[in-house]
Amino acid sequence: MAFRKLLRLAAFALAVLMLPRAGLAGQTEKPLGVVELFTSQGCNSCPAADEFFAELAGRDDVVALSYHVDYWDYLGWKDTLSRKENTERQYDYMRAFGGRSVYTPQAVINGRTHVNGANRGEVNGTLGRLQKLGDGLRVPITVSRTSDRVMIDAGDAGDMTGDAHVIIVYFDAPQAIKIGKGENSGRRMTYWNAVTGIQTAGMWHGKAQRYELPMSEISKRGAGSAVLLQSVGKDGLPGPILGAAFIRKP
Repeated sequence: MAFRKLLRLAAFALAVLMLPRAGLAGQTEKPLGVVELFTSQGCNSCPAADEFFAELAGRDDVVALSYHVDYWDYLGWKDTLSRKENTERQYDYMRAFGGRSVYTPQAVINGRTHVNGANRGEVNGTLGRLQKLGDGLRVPITVSRTSDRVMIDAGDAGDMTGDAHVIIVYFDAPQAIKIGKGENSGRRMTYWNAVTGIQTAGMWHGKAQRYELPMSEISKRGAGSAVLLQSVGKDGLPGPILGAAFIRKP
């Protein structure tokens, strides 16, 4: 137990050191995939998924984002990181997948499919399977910056067609929270990359294009951020994620 705690503390320290690092030159990223975990502090099935997610968040080949939802708050503990917008995004995925209900812990992978977020084998297996099938992140994303601007370059689609949204997702630094009530009462959990906001920065039409944002806009919204190039259906629901990258702060 002490050894596991030491490992978690070491990983936490490493993540904090990594958050601010970035070069001024453009950095092209084509990660293995995007894992969006829908979770809640009030869900007794979620701690195992949250612990596994901490490992995903420490990997440099996965864009891992954690969306805390609010529909379990009635069980006695209000999730301190939950946002109504996070719950709405999960419901949008539910409709896009043709589902009838939402659940936690749910891991949505590359915007294409979903699995139990606590099942390491399913999450890792799905990431690898989608890449082999050509359903990984096929569009390279390059992020660069000057002293006052962030530039996001989305690559060319090649033989792909369709439009996509350029989405900026903001998230918090890792934080330890003691849960005081509800199904997980008494547990102390460390939550990683908890989403604090989502912003649409522009449209992508299949051709290489650059998008610019003020550095001040990025700096004031959470400890970290990522860009997702996500297709959108005619009904406005989220579709496959075609590219992704982290936006490193100075």
